[in-house]
Amino acid sequence: MFDALAERLDNAWKKLRGQDKISKSNIQDALKEVRRALLSADVNLQVVKTFIAEIEKKALGAEVISGVNPGQQFIKIVYDELVKVMGESNVPLAHAEQSPTVILMAGLQGTGKTTATAKLALYLRKQKRSCLMVGTDVYRPAAIEQLLTLGQQIDIPVFELGTDADPVEIARQGIAKAKELEVDTVIIDTAGRLQIDEDMMGELARIKETVKPDDTLLVVDAMTGQEAATLTHTFQEQIGITGAILTKLDGDTRGGAALSVRQVSGQPIKFVGVGEKVEALEPFYPDRLASRILNMGDVLTLVEKAQEELDLADVEKMQSKILEARFDFNDFLKQMRLLKNMGSLGGVLKLIPGMNKISGADLQKGETQLKRTESMINSMTKTERSNPDLLAQSPSRRRRVASGSGFEERDVSKLIKDFTRMRSMMKQMGQGMPGMGGGMPGMPSMPGMGGGMPGMPSMPGMGGGMPGFRAPGGSKKKKKKGKKKKGFGTL
Repeated sequence: MFDALAERLDNAWKKLRGQDKISKSNIQDALKEVRRALLSADVNLQVVKTFIAEIEKKALGAEVISGVNPGQQFIKIVYDELVKVMGESNVPLAHAEQSPTVILMAGLQGTGKTTATAKLALYLRKQKRSCLMVGTDVYRPAAIEQLLTLGQQIDIPVFELGTDADPVEIARQGIAKAKELEVDTVIIDTAGRLQIDEDMMGELARIKETVKPDDTLLVVDAMTGQEAATLTHTFQEQIGITGAILTKLDGDTRGGAALSVRQVSGQPIKFVGVGEKVEALEPFYPDRLASRILNMGDVLTLVEKAQEELDLADVEKMQSKILEARFDFNDFLKQMRLLKNMGSLGGVLKLIPGMNKISGADLQKGETQLKRTESMINSMTKTERSNPDLLAQSPSRRRRVASGSGFEERDVSKLIKDFTRMRSMMKQMGQGMPGMGGGMPGMPSMPGMGGGMPGMPSMPGMGGGMPGFRAPGGSKKKKKKGKKKKGFGTL
């Protein structure tokens, strides 16, 4: 979503190329580009004015660092200011000393509040916190049914009293039920409106007074731009909130809300929604988002995504197979599915430094090619998947796989050739770099990106696409995947 902003900021750095140092005269064009970029991204006007003034002040007062050109120095100043504007650090959820912790969800209708409630409950369960969701939206058709469905999907209990009950009473009894069940956290989904009105605010205030929440989170649609910050400020004045959840950050939005909410409302963004799936909720880290905006990638988030999907035993087994060149198509298929679980191909690649310039058309081509590859693998027998050399040695087997998957024999032959080359390179890299075991286990394209994923097309700047992918590699220790806790069922 920050592609347009990142591109315009990139133009700002170009204004300082060939300069020996930052001066009042040569910085003006760069500042104009930054200003235009922020306004185009729908950042609040006052935030833009303050932002530009601070950058100019710091840039002109900065000492020239030996070996650093003015453009690089300017980027560092903009990065630091972006982090400052968005809040400097992640602000965690409240955790009451005496259970249950009560979280009150507020927001306008259509912002994704009910879905955000379920996403937050699932996130907390991954943190080993048991949850109860409480449905108090008795006005929107099927709102409670939606919450019940989401609860069943993620195996987290939902408390509700139907659409005829008083929302304040539902919230009060929901807290009592949570104490009875001894759950750690209660998340109360309240009613939204198409616009702010007195009745809505009055009901929300009564619920808050009754349940005395430890956190009051406003769910804000990132696509509303400057209005997101204004909305947060209004709720803060009339209700008193402790933070915001910014939804639809993965959508076709210009991103101004992320840069405006903290400054205008005084309240931090605590989480961001990055997709429609119930797992698509991330804690908000200003420094990581600033890195993405400035095309620096976000390796920490990438590693965390991988850790969520990986099991330590699987990692060790995979490393052993890589080192012994026993990596087969079953393993490869497993890695492809892991990549899917981490999000879209484009979303994952943009977390890798240097990969942000890949066009949407190339990413779409890559997604299509991955599907083609998966189709060909699914047309292989179990024996062929376990022993790829059988296909390399038998044209008749390749023809059968091609016929079964609907592709040409040459497509299957290329897949086998690419796979064999990748397996050899992964073995060499694993032996030559102790402790890496072939890069990031579970993602065969990650070890230095030298092996790559067979079947992927060439992508500009990537050394030949995922076969021949070029990017920083390395691995992190993987956490053991926790066992899924069972909820209490629908109440």
